[in-house]
Amino acid sequence: MVHFKIRCIELRKKGFSLNEIVKKTKRPKTSVYFHIRHISLSKKRKQEIRRVAAERFANYSKNIKGKSRLNRHPIPFNKWGVPLVSLVGHLIFDGEIKHEGCVYTNRSQVLLKHVAACMQIVYPYLPQKYESIPGVFKIGYYNVELESFFKQKARELLENIQNMGKGFQRTFLRAFFDDEGSVYFIRKRRAVRGYQHNAKILMLIKRLLKNFSIKSNVDEKYNEIMITRKENILRFAKEINFSKGVRVNGNRSNSIWRKSLEKREILRRALASYLKN
Repeated sequence: MVHFKIRCIELRKKGFSLNEIVKKTKRPKTSVYFHIRHISLSKKRKQEIRRVAAERFANYSKNIKGKSRLNRHPIPFNKWGVPLVSLVGHLIFDGEIKHEGCVYTNRSQVLLKHVAACMQIVYPYLPQKYESIPGVFKIGYYNVELESFFKQKARELLENIQNMGKGFQRTFLRAFFDDEGSVYFIRKRRAVRGYQHNAKILMLIKRLLKNFSIKSNVDEKYNEIMITRKENILRFAKEINFSKGVRVNGNRSNSIWRKSLEKREILRRALASYLKN
């Protein structure tokens, strides 16, 4: 015990910090501190210890920046599949890819479940789910590694979707219209519309629709793309359509239908109305 006390005092007088003495003696910090508590270090030595600690913290922060603290990592992929195109598409249209992770927002339970199922391919952990406003839900995957991963995949998909197979293009278009689309059907006026604040994405959607012989018009002023005329709406219904179970909100004060009809049912009614004219 006496030898330990003397060892602590000698090291302290040589300018060793508390942690350094603990490491050298391999004894508890409280035991070391008891013997050196009255021996102060010089001002210069204190500054040096603070500098080293700051550098150590900076290096630690640099090493863990952008990495999951829970050691949860997305599963990388190079080969695209239909579920992956759908997942990244939905994150682009009705989702958010941000520093904390990824969030998808929708009223449709069908789409929320679909996105969660697709996410399991690359991130097999359950999301946090909460109601943002009455009837609208968010599913959140909070992991800093997801930001860089999905931002890269979103850029990759937007840059390459025009050169990918028609099956992938169809999936991408359906994700867009499921999230952003609606059917305008009042009296003799019929149209399929899609809204998006990013004009470049609207022009991309227009080019992809053209690959299916569907003509459309982009109105950048109102941030929308519109498909009109019977032949184009008919091709849209045949080639793209909306996913089964995706409905309009019939509880809205300005709802025309006054009930939550499926979007594809409204589209069917719009096409059927041509036969009545």
